[in-house]
Amino acid sequence: MTEPLFWLGLSTTLVALSLTAVLVAALPALQELSRAARSAEKLFDTLGREFPPTLEAIRLTGLEISELTDEINEGVKSASEVVKQVDQTITEAKKQAENLEVATKSLLTGVRVAWQTFKRPVKQPRIKN
Repeated sequence: MTEPLFWLGLSTTLVALSLTAVLVAALPALQELSRAARSAEKLFDTLGREFPPTLEAIRLTGLEISELTDEINEGVKSASEVVKQVDQTITEAKKQAENLEVATKSLLTGVRVAWQTFKRPVKQPRIKN
């Protein structure tokens, strides 16, 4: 058993058997890795086809939202102006109603005084002899 050639052959045989066992054990894992790589390649192809249109749709949606926001802002400004005009009109109508009330009271007072003056007996001037 001191033969170096025997030990070299035995160790070479054991190394070859070990490498064969590792290869046999790794073969299913390598096959699965190959399948996963093909699946990932298909996914990347699909993403490459679908992603740009999706990004374009998202960009267009963002632009539409911006336009709608601008339109809403304009509508709010317009509504605000209308509310201000209505408020001014109501204020003016209140002032006119107050003026009308004062004028009506003045007219009624004038009519009352005129009626009282009209109903008063007329005093005959005395003639001195």
